[in-house]
Amino acid sequence: MAATCGLVVANIYYNQPLLAAIGRTFHLPDSRASLVATATQVGYTLGMLLVVPLGDMLERKRLMLLMLLGASACLALAAWAPSFAVLAGTSVLVGTFSAVPQLLVPMAAHLAPEASRGRIVGRVMSGLLIGILLSRTLSGYVGAHLGWRAVFEIGAGLMLLLTALLAWKLPTDRPSFAGSYASLMQSILTLTREQAPLRRAALVGGLLFAAFSVFWTTLAFYLEGPPFHYGSDVAGFFGLIGAFGALAAPLAGRTADTKGPAHTIRLGIGLALGAYAVLGFGGGGVAGLVVGVILLDVGVQATHISNQSMIFSLVPEARSRLNTVYMTAYFLGGSLGSVLGGLAWAHGGWPGVCALGAALAAGAYLVNQYYGRD
Repeated sequence: MAATCGLVVANIYYNQPLLAAIGRTFHLPDSRASLVATATQVGYTLGMLLVVPLGDMLERKRLMLLMLLGASACLALAAWAPSFAVLAGTSVLVGTFSAVPQLLVPMAAHLAPEASRGRIVGRVMSGLLIGILLSRTLSGYVGAHLGWRAVFEIGAGLMLLLTALLAWKLPTDRPSFAGSYASLMQSILTLTREQAPLRRAALVGGLLFAAFSVFWTTLAFYLEGPPFHYGSDVAGFFGLIGAFGALAAPLAGRTADTKGPAHTIRLGIGLALGAYAVLGFGGGGVAGLVVGVILLDVGVQATHISNQSMIFSLVPEARSRLNTVYMTAYFLGGSLGSVLGGLAWAHGGWPGVCALGAALAAGAYLVNQYYGRD
């Protein structure tokens, strides 16, 4: 499950180190090229909102296999996109079909014993988080040497191989919801209205992932200019650095099991705020960027895993729908972060990017402290 999460979620992030190259291909400014990242995240959000709830209603394995085949076809189309409009439109579909990890994480929570749920969710999420980060390393390197289109071709082939592997190895999972699709979607609104901890987790997660996306959407642009003058392969290498932070995921889950999710959420937000302080004051050198990347990734991941561990305990029979609410807000935040990050870069440069990221992390702190508390 961890490996599947990593390979599939990589589809969402292949494009980020390639944005400058995509812009050159279609003769677009950086702010327009960054819309590819936004389109993919919007598609992922749509997949979570409209498809992931079906994990409580339909057999998950069959649903996931169909989604993987769709992702493969859309990645192949993106590789041969004749125009930017086709690439952007296809990116939405790539994101929609790549929502498979959000079916797997509730499945892992369902299979896990309650006493170790945080640790097991953390282990599965570590695969997803490593996929998010290493996808940038792979795409940056391949893009620099073979061109950005080759990255999507490789991704399409990986999805076909993964489909065959899951058809062979993944167990079936009996659905828990017997109503119609309309009643399923209605129940999502009911859960959101009745569960204040769910609303708080969704807002905190969305704000913090927006802060995360602000950095990763603009990093390639920053590194291509002075004082660095690096290519997409170096931008991707920072994903490899951040992957070390993903190793904290099981530890964060274990801490959530022993000290409670609230403790780890506060710690994660604090690390994200510290990361932007380092990036703002020390981001003019490689060492400052490295430290900032590690702090940001560890902070965001610790908060995310603790949020999920907490919400999965609220209504056990509705875990896919709870995850839909949380992850929809999470990636709406990511999409917003990509848009705002592009604007901050265009109008404020690196200081503007860091100020925006810090403001979003501070917003997450305020929501966590004061929203929905008795």
